[in-house]
Amino acid sequence: MSSTYKLNHTNSLGNGEDANSLRSNPETGFSNLTSLAQSEKAVEELLIQQTPMQASDDHLIEFSEALRTVAKALRGSAEGKALAQAEAAEWKRRYELERSKNLDLLRQAPSNGVCADESNSMEMDHIAKSPRLHVPGNGKSARYALERICAHEVLQDCEPNSPIGFNNKLKRKASFKLSWGCKGQANDQHKKEIVSFESGNITTADRSSKQISLTWETNPQNVMIFTKPNSTSVQVLSVEMIRWLREQKGLNVYVEPRVKAELLSESSSFDFVQTWEDDKEISLLHPKVDLVITLGGDGTVLWAASMFKGPVPPIVPFSMGSLGFMTPFHSEQYQECLEAVLKGPLSITLRHRLQCHIIRDKARHDYETEENMLVLNEVTIDRGISSFLTNLECYCDNSFVTRVQGDGLILSTTSGSTAYSLAAGGSMVHPQVPGILFTPICPHSLSFRPLILPDHVTVRVQVPFNSRSSAWVSFDGKGRKQLEAGDALVCSMAPWPVSTACQVESTNDFLRSIHDGLHWNLRKTQSSDGPRDT
Repeated sequence: MSSTYKLNHTNSLGNGEDANSLRSNPETGFSNLTSLAQSEKAVEELLIQQTPMQASDDHLIEFSEALRTVAKALRGSAEGKALAQAEAAEWKRRYELERSKNLDLLRQAPSNGVCADESNSMEMDHIAKSPRLHVPGNGKSARYALERICAHEVLQDCEPNSPIGFNNKLKRKASFKLSWGCKGQANDQHKKEIVSFESGNITTADRSSKQISLTWETNPQNVMIFTKPNSTSVQVLSVEMIRWLREQKGLNVYVEPRVKAELLSESSSFDFVQTWEDDKEISLLHPKVDLVITLGGDGTVLWAASMFKGPVPPIVPFSMGSLGFMTPFHSEQYQECLEAVLKGPLSITLRHRLQCHIIRDKARHDYETEENMLVLNEVTIDRGISSFLTNLECYCDNSFVTRVQGDGLILSTTSGSTAYSLAAGGSMVHPQVPGILFTPICPHSLSFRPLILPDHVTVRVQVPFNSRSSAWVSFDGKGRKQLEAGDALVCSMAPWPVSTACQVESTNDFLRSIHDGLHWNLRKTQSSDGPRDT
């Protein structure tokens, strides 16, 4: 009889005791880091001030070597302290994110019949600090909630004090459910557990095909349209589409302020079109919008996704740009396409996003980090206008990966594998493959090959203190920021993917896009006549 044992899942960050101890006294950690850096600088200045030594003076040679050893140790201590600082900030960020999520669930609980008796504020705060399962209020088991994802289980009613510019009469988004196909057949139960353990044996469970289908449970009412600017053809189509959606489908249409101004300049009959006025109203877009339509190329899809700092409504992208890896629909048949989308069900592609934040070395506390940035394609760290090589230290879950010396580094999603990462020599990856692409830009090395890391890891890229120049980071080609010595960029997979509608299904659309957009492996077929094997 075989021996029995059990498998335990551990957090990729490891034991949290060190991070907690660092968080308890952040100021001491930073002061020690500063003192170490100053001590290292003092040692280097002392080495520079030393007079040339004679080879026969053994004592001075030993003293010089000892000083260099001390400088190296101080540098290692400073880098280790910076690593601990980044780890503490990551723990703090995750804690605050989980706490805010649970507080939101508790505030919304009475409308769903969950935790209705938790009126005491201290008790709510205590419960919000610990993760809890959000169970639907329909009396069904928690297992069913894991087998299907329904929009109304996560998306709650709008805030009562929402701005006047929005239609406050619309209190609830259109609800929908997602289902997964398994081995080419429809199956509502998504295989979440890849590895099973039973009777002392480890086996691989049947993997889901992950062909995801979206089915509307209530009809969509609110549609938002994002358009490519400075395009006459896009402007003409948007006018026609907005009229059709309003007159034929009776939908409420939201557009950008720029687009509404263009529509009103053409005709006052477009006064039914709604928009927003400031950033505060932008944050309320998701609770009101059921569906997003983009008219343009992949850049328009990136712009639309960037408007949502959390969950993103399903996107129907129409190809009116140069390349269209994420835009499978043609504008000529927009009425037939939208008819099918509004009726449902429709196949979608869940495109993962990266969430990134910068930790400044000059920050006085470990929680003084810049706001999170969400990227759909890639985050790029490069040398900017400097003529020196970029010098970047890379860590994966606090394990040292490598030192990048070249023009820079790309951290890309699988959706961005056909963008900058491809131009830098990275692989093309199906957008629903969970992973983070680690692609160097012109590395000064013959052995530096690109990597694909799992999606659960946290990647940290830091400019070392001995770097000759600073680095620059950009997020999906925007929001360019400078990284000084000691600054670090931390990236992990965001919990809010971007769902884009498929014309056929995910794999078919992906293969067609690389054939049509890149002419992948296009070659004349070898003629059949000629020498043959005998």
